[in-house]
Amino acid sequence: MAIVDLIMPKMGESIMEATILKWHKQPGDTVKMDETVLEIATDKVDSEVPSTTEGIIEEILYNVNDVVPVGTTIARVKTATGETATRSTFTPTPSLHQETGDQSRDETEVVETFQPASFDSSHFQDTQKPVNQNVNRFYSPLVLNIAASEGVSMSELENIPGTGNEGRVTKRDILQYVSDKKSGSLKTPGPVVRSQKEEMIIPVSKMEAQVSSTALTTYSGNVEIIEMDRMRKLIAEHMVRSKHTSPHVTSFTEADVSNLVMWRDRVKKEFEKREGTKITYTPLFVETIVKCIKKFPLLNSSVEGDKIIVKKDINIGMATAMPSGNLIVPVIKNADQLNLVGLAKQVNNLADNARNNRLRPDDTQGGTFTFTNVGTFGSLMGTPIINQPQVAILAVGAIKKRPVVIETPHGDSIAIRHMMYLSLSYDHRIIDGSLGATFLSALANELENFNAERDF
Repeated sequence: MAIVDLIMPKMGESIMEATILKWHKQPGDTVKMDETVLEIATDKVDSEVPSTTEGIIEEILYNVNDVVPVGTTIARVKTATGETATRSTFTPTPSLHQETGDQSRDETEVVETFQPASFDSSHFQDTQKPVNQNVNRFYSPLVLNIAASEGVSMSELENIPGTGNEGRVTKRDILQYVSDKKSGSLKTPGPVVRSQKEEMIIPVSKMEAQVSSTALTTYSGNVEIIEMDRMRKLIAEHMVRSKHTSPHVTSFTEADVSNLVMWRDRVKKEFEKREGTKITYTPLFVETIVKCIKKFPLLNSSVEGDKIIVKKDINIGMATAMPSGNLIVPVIKNADQLNLVGLAKQVNNLADNARNNRLRPDDTQGGTFTFTNVGTFGSLMGTPIINQPQVAILAVGAIKKRPVVIETPHGDSIAIRHMMYLSLSYDHRIIDGSLGATFLSALANELENFNAERDF
């Protein structure tokens, strides 16, 4: 007999941990090769994890709702082979896919579940150091909730050494701190001297703690109380953090897309017959975005501290509505290397996989610029929230026929044209209004001058 370790799989470059949603097997159960053992969730997708061996579940090392780092042994299987114990890795099978927006793992926190635990009381005595650079670090709603309920101030929270990814404070860290503080083995940190810039940030964090810890117990009138599901909590958290991270500015323009509409109407049947896929407006918009990003590469960047990281790869995220009502943002990788047919196939394939829960974890990672079509839902325009750590997001509204003034060599005239509003939200830390407006005007100009005689 041999014992095989089953390992928490790595589901993408930036994903460092996953939450256990459900165990399909318990100790003593028989498991076959590739049979689902458990379901896990990240901030990107939910996945079913199959067994890499055949045998009997010997031990389960983590409970439902535990957040487990990738590469960690999560269960052990007793096999009938005579081999020595081995470490096997899973290949996760995507199942449920919902979205927070195309955020990289270092920008989105997995929601933790508060469960009591026992700790070594000497832990924080040995490791605590003032961490002045942590004033602007991220705290999950759970950590803020525990801090508020236990009377832990923001100055204390900022000085708690974090053992999570990139030094973040985890549930275990804050509970250990509270335990040590109550036992008297830890002195409460004194006031922290902050710069004016840091003082501007603190009230936001305090507000988060107060909001997350406030639970209404009485409601007036006839109401229905709906508990947010896990993904809705992640979406809410990501949207709030984006607003707190980037000073948003939104610019608007409109474009006469009559040439584009008429071209699509003319070629869509032949396109589908020849290429085996439909031609929607999305690949046409993506093609235009790529052209303009090449002219204005700063729109395809991110901010890290006081550094601007300009991305050479152009990976366009496209917001896609899920049957559940949530959104997911699959990413068209290297969109600048695809022609219109390639873009159409990528768009349709990703959208179909998203709606049918077949996306792979990597399909939602690596985006450098996001596009959302609010016109799909009948909206004329929108003010989209930046998909961190990106610096810009484009929204296009519904295409409507309107009478507009047309300038011709023979004078002005009024004609019925297909008009569409475009709105661009951008990070004002590095993109000024002049650049944002110029980029948006370039997009409108490309759409208005679409070649109606082109082939596909």
